[in-house]
Amino acid sequence: MKLDTAYADKFIKNGALEDIRSEVVDCHNMLEKGLGPGADYLGWLHLPSQTDKGSLKEIDSAAAALKNSCSACVIIGIGGSYLGARAAMEFMDITGGIRIVFAGNNIDPDYLSRRLDGLKGLDIAVNVISKSGTTLEPAAAFRVVMDEMKKRYDANELKKRVVCTTTRSKGALFEIARKNGYGLFFIPENIGGRFSVLTPVGLLPMAIAGIDINEVIKGAARAEDMSMSCDLDKNLSYKYAVYRNLFYRMGKKIEIGASFHQSMLYVLEWWKQLYAESEGKDGKGIVPITAIFSTDLHANGQLIQEGERNIFETFLAIDEKGKDISLPACDDNLDGLNYLSGKGLSFINKMAYKGTSLAHMQGGVPNMTLSVKERSAFCLGQIFYFFQRAVGLSGYMLKVNPFNQPGVEAYKKNMLSLLK
Repeated sequence: MKLDTAYADKFIKNGALEDIRSEVVDCHNMLEKGLGPGADYLGWLHLPSQTDKGSLKEIDSAAAALKNSCSACVIIGIGGSYLGARAAMEFMDITGGIRIVFAGNNIDPDYLSRRLDGLKGLDIAVNVISKSGTTLEPAAAFRVVMDEMKKRYDANELKKRVVCTTTRSKGALFEIARKNGYGLFFIPENIGGRFSVLTPVGLLPMAIAGIDINEVIKGAARAEDMSMSCDLDKNLSYKYAVYRNLFYRMGKKIEIGASFHQSMLYVLEWWKQLYAESEGKDGKGIVPITAIFSTDLHANGQLIQEGERNIFETFLAIDEKGKDISLPACDDNLDGLNYLSGKGLSFINKMAYKGTSLAHMQGGVPNMTLSVKERSAFCLGQIFYFFQRAVGLSGYMLKVNPFNQPGVEAYKKNMLSLLK
């Protein structure tokens, strides 16, 4: 894992990194010693190094049992109970194996109807993920999906096909699972939803999809080990947090998370929720916006290049190319692209990234690039932990509680009032 800040350094004043060092140490100690706000939700902090092989084997066994009983699995969850697993599957570009369908991440009846229509004729299993079991979106989807399941399978068969990931010994979903004999995995009490991707919340769906969760945890543990120093040259997650806070203090309050790799789309969506929900409170917060280039260069590229200078960018890159396609020659060359014939699209894509990052820097948009070696489960684990550790420090530097989300309850309160 590398963090290239060359196009960000040009915007950092001399001495700024040294001046902020004591603040980094203080915030690091708040995390490590549990002295800051939200300290009851720091269970993710050393989770990778504390995850034992036995618990991973249990998850793998449950995933194998589900896969043996079905040809499709419905993953029901919203927010942190859904985005991490989907990010992992998109990043790894899972093909083959059982079909994965996501539900409960919205209340759109057309979306859910089409997903159910697509399951006709397939043997299905369900993994429903919710701490409380009463969050409207996943709870409603679970009711609808279970109504279909009960038409197909008897009570004993359902026990083999339904797994609930929820809070231990309390909550509606726990009671549903206990009453009906469904499989159970638990979300640690001291880990909030958006930090739960490295718990059964994310690991069980990953295992069902065929991702090596042992490698995911190894990658996360490596990133955890690298995050213990307050030296910004060694701790890249802290360096990233520091740069984004320096830009925020300059008035650059919008961060564009961008990538030239389509497989990063849902990694960026996961990143967006993690940062928006962690930092957006008390009238503060860096606004996270996602973009996939070069597609979005034809949508918001003009604004990024010449709009208000209140933005900075973080690119996510993959060093090693996967499958490549060479551009063929064409006799008439009417499109004028013969000068690229024989070149791989990976080379062209890389030059597009380099040209874009340079242009944006020249246009007054600081940007940095986080790159991983390859599209692997190990690197995926690195990415997840990197951003979790960085937002913990960044939130404390913003002087907010990065581990609560009081504002999320406002829409729920109004919605339930209107529904009743």
